[in-house]
Amino acid sequence: MKTRGKFVTLEGIEGVGKSTQCEPLAEMLRARGIGVTVTREPGGTALGEAVRRVLLDPALPDMAPITELLLMFSARAEHIARVINPALERGDWVLCDRFTDATYAYQGGGRGLDINLIQTLEALVQNSLRPDFTLLFDAPVEIALSRAKSRGASDRFEREQVAFFQRVQAVYHERARHAPERFIAIDAAQSLSKVEADLADWVRKVTP
Repeated sequence: MKTRGKFVTLEGIEGVGKSTQCEPLAEMLRARGIGVTVTREPGGTALGEAVRRVLLDPALPDMAPITELLLMFSARAEHIARVINPALERGDWVLCDRFTDATYAYQGGGRGLDINLIQTLEALVQNSLRPDFTLLFDAPVEIALSRAKSRGASDRFEREQVAFFQRVQAVYHERARHAPERFIAIDAAQSLSKVEADLADWVRKVTP
């Protein structure tokens, strides 16, 4: 009988380098004989990628926070059904660039939506699915946003003010404090080589 895979999420505010590390991390796992599926949120499916374009497009009018939240969970429902659960069932480790911790941080902390509403949608859409591990890439807000701006044109979230990202980061830190067995802190202010070395150390600890 196939052993169910592990669900690993990568979290953090814009500019911390988590997306950059998805493929190197996947290669570290593959080198140890582990099947890996790399995906992202919002996105991961044709429907999810279409929702992603709507959510990130700075040319569109501002949307109500509840609209943003429901779009996130609509894309997530499809993502779980079409990509995440099937990959876990065939034994892959799933590396997902953002998941529901981001919703608590961005729509809860950033937008100020009621955490009880997010919890209700989480239970409805995910059932018992939760990440096995969450790699939280962490750097001072000013450093992270400076890096994000250096990449070029900003999306709808990247155009938010510093105070927005401070609220987002505070929720990430709070969630990490309440689930230390799941969260792994990655110092994203370090050099790229040091970040990769920390990830390699973690891979050695959690794999055969």
